[in-house]
Amino acid sequence: MVRKVISYTLFGITLLGIASYWVVTHTNLNPTLKRGLPIDSLNGVYVYYNGGTSQSSGRNVIDGYNVGIRYQCVEFVKRYYYLHYHHRMPDTYGNAKDFFDKKLSSGSLNTARGLFQYKNRDQVKPQKGDLLVFDSYIFNPYGHVAIVSNVTDKNIEIIQQNPGPWGRSRTNIELERTDRNWLIKDNRILGWLRIEGIRHNNILRK
Repeated sequence: MVRKVISYTLFGITLLGIASYWVVTHTNLNPTLKRGLPIDSLNGVYVYYNGGTSQSSGRNVIDGYNVGIRYQCVEFVKRYYYLHYHHRMPDTYGNAKDFFDKKLSSGSLNTARGLFQYKNRDQVKPQKGDLLVFDSYIFNPYGHVAIVSNVTDKNIEIIQQNPGPWGRSRTNIELERTDRNWLIKDNRILGWLRIEGIRHNNILRK
């Protein structure tokens, strides 16, 4: 009897957890903001509020180019690269974590994205405009992407879309230089992508 009570209790807790997670990720729990509202911008490219991280508002296609699902994180970074750099990614699909190819060596061309790829902890310092890629974790199996909006020797600032109902569009992450390498101190960050032509600007020469 006791075992049944424990089993039912655990089952109920599990169901409650799943239901709570679904509500948080699929609904807008922040009554002060409406989905689709512009809340920030970088170089004239807007960040739109999405609410729950799994909410979507249809696919955004510009000039026949698949930008992504409104207003997910991927949609913002692809729209930014298209509008600001006139860059179309050869592979227009994939989750955020798929933007980073773990099989490539640092500094190689990521042909799926048409961008050069650098691993976190590299001689190449991240710079404004880089596309930052976060790995997946238990509460986010899809990963996350953002744009580097400012860099100092101590930290980077990122601008992002779809950080959650109460998440901020901009946040700072500590940057550290060790053994001639630059490390962004967040263990979920896989690395960053950079458009051709500016890829060697921040290589340490000394």
